[in-house]
Amino acid sequence: MMGCRHFCATCDMIASGFFVYFCMMLKRLLLLWLLPGGLALAQERPRTIGIKIGVLPTGALNAITDVEGVRVGQITLAEGADVRTGVTAILPHGGNLFQEKVPGAIYLGNGFGKLAGYSQVEELGTIETPIVLTNTLSVPTASDALIDWTLGQVGNEQVRSVNPLVGETNDGYLNDIRARQVKKEHVLNALAQAESGLVEEGNVGAGTGTVCYGWKGGIGTSSRKLPKNLGGYTVGVLVQTNFGGVLKVNGVPVGEELGQYSFKESLDKSSDGSCMMVVATDAPLDARNLKRLAKRVMLGMGLTGGIAANGSGDYVIAFSTVNRVLHNSPQPTVVTPLLQNDFVSPLFLAAIEATEEAIINSLFMAKTTIGTQGHKIEALPRERVLEIMKKYGRMVK
Repeated sequence: MMGCRHFCATCDMIASGFFVYFCMMLKRLLLLWLLPGGLALAQERPRTIGIKIGVLPTGALNAITDVEGVRVGQITLAEGADVRTGVTAILPHGGNLFQEKVPGAIYLGNGFGKLAGYSQVEELGTIETPIVLTNTLSVPTASDALIDWTLGQVGNEQVRSVNPLVGETNDGYLNDIRARQVKKEHVLNALAQAESGLVEEGNVGAGTGTVCYGWKGGIGTSSRKLPKNLGGYTVGVLVQTNFGGVLKVNGVPVGEELGQYSFKESLDKSSDGSCMMVVATDAPLDARNLKRLAKRVMLGMGLTGGIAANGSGDYVIAFSTVNRVLHNSPQPTVVTPLLQNDFVSPLFLAAIEATEEAIINSLFMAKTTIGTQGHKIEALPRERVLEIMKKYGRMVK
């Protein structure tokens, strides 16, 4: 009887897991169907149509949420002719982040940006609020909302200091950024809606009004799962792409082939912009090795052709979901397991590959957008890109 009950319980678990996966897939299909303008179902991620980036396997969802506990919430503001912006929130875990902080680090690839919360993370090596991404002029609003959210959590009644972590890119070409349409309630709603599972990409959240390599950019995500003999850890990346350079897709000079890239005809500012990159892992890394991991993320950006131009704010925020740091620790010392230096290189490769694929995903999943003052940014011409990839023999059958 005991064996039978165990067998039935196992069947129930499998059925439950299948039901959750089915619901997530149904949600994605509904989201695609209901998006303004009808996002074509043919608009697939590169990997599903034969563009395989890197050598490491992806996580089950190929998203930052493959790192257990990580949640993402997004609010998209696409209203009238002028509003093309939004909010993307990343929660390292679902508990009280202020009371149970996570190890964190920030790397500045190029510091032309308005990231809020940098100095305390740099000094203490911990992150105590969710990470919010939005547009440049909405950083103060998002910071205010994060403070409200933190002060309102049970257990934080005596908190009198909060370090909100807010990143940004400037979506002012497609969005009337001066109108500052992102309000506190939008940020709070993004936090409230945050969940594990599939992450919507392209023209969503903080990527609604962004431009990348001259085409429509947006939100992108990817992950890598290390084999057991390399630790079995997961690395997930989420990006907000709004920068320029000379686009490469899996090593193929797509920007050159399409005749669209920075400095093609004259020295201009077409390569300026920003890229916010968030990397999560379940590997036991401290702040020092998280910063080393964050540095490698910039290599992934470089593989897509990004140049971290003078006017580009390129920031990497890295955190580990393990070895949480208690705000009020009962002990003066703590002993935690940490991955030694000699074993972190596979994580570096995972971060590079996941970043490269996340950026390319953001381009493939974005759609043509008309914004403020009639400005129009075309989506990446996917059919032509696929032809170029075939020409260079870079498609997987």
